[in-house]
Amino acid sequence: MKPGQGGAAPSQPAAEAIVIIVDDDAAVRESLDSLFRSVGFATRLHASPAELLGASIPEMPGCIILDVRLPGASGLDLQAELARSGIAVPIVFMTGYGDIPMSVRAMKAGAVDFLSKPFRDQDMLDAVAAAVGRDRQRRKEAQAANDLRGRYETLTAREREVMIHVVAGLMNKQVAGMIGLSEITVKIHRGNAMRKMQARSLAELVRQAELLGLPRPPS
Repeated sequence: MKPGQGGAAPSQPAAEAIVIIVDDDAAVRESLDSLFRSVGFATRLHASPAELLGASIPEMPGCIILDVRLPGASGLDLQAELARSGIAVPIVFMTGYGDIPMSVRAMKAGAVDFLSKPFRDQDMLDAVAAAVGRDRQRRKEAQAANDLRGRYETLTAREREVMIHVVAGLMNKQVAGMIGLSEITVKIHRGNAMRKMQARSLAELVRQAELLGLPRPPS
């Protein structure tokens, strides 16, 4: 099967980002495939939203190039379906029709850009660069959040209890009185919590608690 005739073109293993192209026009798919590969992107080509939804999206930074008007489900319908499925890969829309309400809807739903055909190659490359950059940042933040949650899971129940009170602004003596421990024991749990959380200061521990969405202690 030639690239552009439906299905998925094999990606380049050495590429650091992937561009997924969804357009029912084989010539457009082939043209974009050539453009993106010329600058080092891996690509996947799909002729319809159904093809994309039936395929796995590689776990690497990237974006989706999506035509607004497609047979069956529209590009905007696909955007909504991806959002419902929790797929947060950035989208760059393209269209042969200057439909302002459509572009506004797409951008409000999180699209990175909305390009009217015919567009300059550089405009498309700039849009893709912005989308891939956004996806890299999203993945970086998600990994950091996962790492933080993983560190929190290593805390004992008592260390978590002490941490919640400490980040609420209570002194060790106050925490000790509230949970029925000696002050020195609270200090030990606090130190263990900060070490396991890799927090270099109380302020950093407070920020971590906010990111984790930890509940405030009862009054």
